[in-house]
Amino acid sequence: MEVGLHVQSPVSCRGLFQERGSLKIKPFSGFFLHHRRTSRFCQFTPLGINYSAGGISHGITASSDFSRRKPRRTSVPRSRGPGPKGFVPKTPMETSSQKKDSRNNAGKDGTGTATSTELRGPGKKQPEVRIDTDQKLEVEHSHIKIVEEAQKEEEEIPSKNKQLNVLGSGQSTENGSLGRIDDDVALLEENVIISRSDIENAVGELCSEGAERDADEVAGGLGSEGSESDAEDVADEVALEEKHSDIGKRNDIFKNESIEKDETGTKDDSEKLKLKMEATKRKQEIEALAYDNFSKGNKMFVYPQVVKPDQDVEVFLNRSLSTLKNEPDLLIMGAFNDWRWKQFTRRLNKTHLAGDWWSCLLHVPMEAYKMDFVFFNGQSIFDNNEEKDFCIPVEGGMDIIAFEDFLLEEKRRELEKLAEEQAEKERQEEEQRRREAEKAASEADRTQAKTETGRRREIFQQVMKKAARSVENIWYIEPSEFKGEDRVKLYYRKSSGPLANAKELWVHGGYNNWKDGLSFAERLVNSETKGADWWYAEVIVPDRAILLDWVFADGPPQEATLYDNNHQQDFHAVVPKCIPEELYWAKEEHLIFTKLQEERMLREEAMRAKAEKTARMKAETKERTLKNFLLSQKHIVYTEPLDVQAGSTVTVFYNPANTVLNGKPEVWFRCSFNRWTHRMGTLPPQKMLLADNGPHVKSTVRVPLDAYMMDFVFSEREDDGVFDNKNGTDYHIPVLGGVAKEPPMHIVHIAVEMAPIAKVGGLGDVVTSLSRAVQDLNHNVNIILPKYDCLNLSNVKDFHYDRGFHWSGTEIKVWFGKVEGLSVYFLEPQNGLFSRGCVYGCGDDGQRFGFFCHAALEFLQQGGFHPDIIHCHDWSSAPVAWLFKDYYMHYGLSKTRIVFTIHNLEFGAPLIGKAMAYSDKATTVSHTYSKEVAGNPAIAPHLHKFHGIVNGIDPDIWDPCNDKFIPVSYTSENVVEGKRAAKQALQQRLGLEISDLPLVGIITRLTHQKGIHLIKHAIWRTLERSGQVVLLGSAPDPRIQNDFVNLANQLHSSHGGHARLCLTYDEPLSHLIYAGADFILVPSIFEPCGLTQLIAMRYGSIPVVRKTGGLYDTVFDVDHDKDRAEAQGLEPNGFNFDGADSAGVDYALNRAISAWYDSRDWFNSLCKKVMEQDWSWNRPALDYMELYHAARKGK
Repeated sequence: MEVGLHVQSPVSCRGLFQERGSLKIKPFSGFFLHHRRTSRFCQFTPLGINYSAGGISHGITASSDFSRRKPRRTSVPRSRGPGPKGFVPKTPMETSSQKKDSRNNAGKDGTGTATSTELRGPGKKQPEVRIDTDQKLEVEHSHIKIVEEAQKEEEEIPSKNKQLNVLGSGQSTENGSLGRIDDDVALLEENVIISRSDIENAVGELCSEGAERDADEVAGGLGSEGSESDAEDVADEVALEEKHSDIGKRNDIFKNESIEKDETGTKDDSEKLKLKMEATKRKQEIEALAYDNFSKGNKMFVYPQVVKPDQDVEVFLNRSLSTLKNEPDLLIMGAFNDWRWKQFTRRLNKTHLAGDWWSCLLHVPMEAYKMDFVFFNGQSIFDNNEEKDFCIPVEGGMDIIAFEDFLLEEKRRELEKLAEEQAEKERQEEEQRRREAEKAASEADRTQAKTETGRRREIFQQVMKKAARSVENIWYIEPSEFKGEDRVKLYYRKSSGPLANAKELWVHGGYNNWKDGLSFAERLVNSETKGADWWYAEVIVPDRAILLDWVFADGPPQEATLYDNNHQQDFHAVVPKCIPEELYWAKEEHLIFTKLQEERMLREEAMRAKAEKTARMKAETKERTLKNFLLSQKHIVYTEPLDVQAGSTVTVFYNPANTVLNGKPEVWFRCSFNRWTHRMGTLPPQKMLLADNGPHVKSTVRVPLDAYMMDFVFSEREDDGVFDNKNGTDYHIPVLGGVAKEPPMHIVHIAVEMAPIAKVGGLGDVVTSLSRAVQDLNHNVNIILPKYDCLNLSNVKDFHYDRGFHWSGTEIKVWFGKVEGLSVYFLEPQNGLFSRGCVYGCGDDGQRFGFFCHAALEFLQQGGFHPDIIHCHDWSSAPVAWLFKDYYMHYGLSKTRIVFTIHNLEFGAPLIGKAMAYSDKATTVSHTYSKEVAGNPAIAPHLHKFHGIVNGIDPDIWDPCNDKFIPVSYTSENVVEGKRAAKQALQQRLGLEISDLPLVGIITRLTHQKGIHLIKHAIWRTLERSGQVVLLGSAPDPRIQNDFVNLANQLHSSHGGHARLCLTYDEPLSHLIYAGADFILVPSIFEPCGLTQLIAMRYGSIPVVRKTGGLYDTVFDVDHDKDRAEAQGLEPNGFNFDGADSAGVDYALNRAISAWYDSRDWFNSLCKKVMEQDWSWNRPALDYMELYHAARKGK
């Protein structure tokens, strides 16, 4: 095991207790023996108690009537240093009855306490204990006032006047194990209180006389060697006995002072005593554990033995039993919960325990269910429990499942924090981009203002050259000197121009070359002083005017018919006292700049609001689509709540009556998550219970926080039997709000068409739109396409040479670019196969596309690509399926699966059949079309892997809210107004009668597949119902084209105001027809999918279709298909018909036109309803992802 560790130098106990980190370490009594200069020895561990540690019991004895009689002579060796000050053993704390028995026994055998043998029990020996000044004892502060005289006298008393057995580290056992004390701590506390009067004399003297003794000099030692003479011992006893009377006097003072203490002080003393006893008990238990574990050969134990969360625990290691026995430094490294939570590294310290025991204190977090750790020397030597690591269970807290949920909640919070930080970062970046864009736009506005000002000034200078202060016998101004805002009189000689006979005279004026247009209009009156031929009007000169501009007329604005405009030059007069010209033009430039900025900001705000509205509508549409996706299988299975949230409990309802389990006596539910890959695996099977709603059964399941998908199947028995697995795809329901996201899948499309750069038919639209929709679901999509010499590269961004490779003796250049946000690789073989100026139509198309398919797979292999799915389309890329299985599956692309889509079975059936055999999953472009072609020999053997998925449309291309080809943008909220404006624009453009009539639109290729005979009949039927009809389309067959040319000529002459046939392709006109038509007719004989009816509904036009292929799957008749629509989570949205004759067309078309005439409000609501249905790639993309996952699963 290799670990990286920063080795630290040994730390002191203080440093250990102050260490910061995830562990909270508290000091405790009973482990380290502290010494402090200010200590008072007012309380001592009761003597006469047996201490057990490492299998050694330490007996400590003293006379119970210590202050009343001469203590028994004991041989105590002197220490090498000065004797301990103020250290005299306490009397044992006993009950009254025990004290009485003790006194009785003393009269018999001369001792006041039970010997250690009595406490131990018979047959056990007790080693003698001596005081060693190198030992350190933990003491508590005393609140007793010390008498100075007693201190001096106490110093003269030898400290070794009784036999003391004191615990010390490093002591050894001479006579075997010692007995353990039988009295518990509670009884001990009681004895202390009851026998206070008996022990006060002894304890009081010890506290008084040891008040200012240095606690550092106090220590204990083990052993009684009898090295001192009897004379010295006798002298000690005599000296001590002489002091008893003085000690008694001082004890009286001590008692009086104690009586005066308040209740608070008594409680404090009691609390301290309780803590002291708890520490003593802890010490005893640890020593007992050390002895037991050492006896059993266990090198490690913890205290407390039962580890609980949110507590401190002490870990002990016996170095002598460890692989670290020769190491001076011991450390512990670990974590909690299988090394997954809160790692730690701590240094171990030598303990007081007998034997080579080391320990450290750790804090167990609330979330722990297990401790995992190893010991090591800080470098490379470890004790890892024979490579199994040490582990201690933590009881009473979380279990592993609760901890997993806790981790997931932590991850959720972390992700939310990261999301907030990312959002803030993006906001700041967007704000920075906005400021930079604003700066650039402002500079552009300033430049434009300067340019515009220069242009205006140049024109103005030309006009100024023609200006005057007056023109003799034509006009003049009084006063001759004036400025802006002055009132002046403008005189005009009526007979000087074309207004000589006018009944009225008016002046229409402006300023500065008509800068603001018409600024004033005043009627002229005859001047009595100047003569009958002179007329004048009082005019206020506009502010900032440099030049006055005017014409004379015979009436006010909007009513005048005759003008005198100075021979089309207008009249101009210089304002004599105007502002300086340079100042004027500087202000003019600023005004132009300000106006440009205001106009730009208004445009940007409108664009921003429109973009936000579009984004909101897209999000709402996607949300509705997801709900419809979930509701689409409600007749079989659904959940409550419908939106499954991670961390919640959901109930799954299942209706076996509509499945293969119909009639089975039992139904069992098998569930997992995340495409059956969740860490918990598959949950145990549940027997489903009867629900309240009819034939449904139900089961309840808890959804984990890290789920993003719920997966389940149903069976008739718990262990085996018939399964309902949704035809091999299983049931899946998305889980929202989880901390885990679905791993992205890598899909590569190999195709020969792609819109808009190489589009021939619907295949190109599907490749682009499906790829974009899947990429929007956070998957990775690439497209491999031939590099035709006729590619429209203007729609390719970042187009550049990527690499080259050789295959079959041919060099193949690879180019890369972005098309509609998709990554596209263009293969250009240097053999000229794709330098033909076209996509299709060459005699060797099969050879061309076969080479391309092989080269595409070779590119994937040599380029190191490992896609999950290769998706190929129609006969042109069908060879990918078998080339992959025969040549590439076992050479680097083993995990890849093949999905093949049939867009039209009318072309290349043999190649399609072979691809069906080799593909893992196959699709076609609608469910009904898959049934219609199921009997085809190319399809029939492979129905088990054949699925129908309806195509979608690109909502960005077909969007009435952002369509530049229609006069008014609209949504479902203003569909009536928008379509009315579009209809009028369409009527006006095509020369139709502008009136409110039902308008039928037809946009199609004119082929027999599209039902041209039904189209002709529908045109005449619409005209019979006084409607209007517009057809846009052309025929590849010249005979059909000519036929429709003749029909157009006939209609234009006989019904010119009601019919217009445009026999060509016109993209802008198609948008206007979709928006302006009330109905779109699609009477196809067969239609694999069809996009026309989907685009029509996007623009609020009602489809009228024949029941075939994708038309049947997407159009639900308002009179007959309510249940069928509800099964798909939809509402009826159009009119359809059976058959291929005129009666069928009439049935649907008559109902549609009658609804328009008779129920306009209902019809308008239907237009709104169909606009709100989602026919984009949102839903098909979900279906394709289910198919991709099923292919990977191998079903």
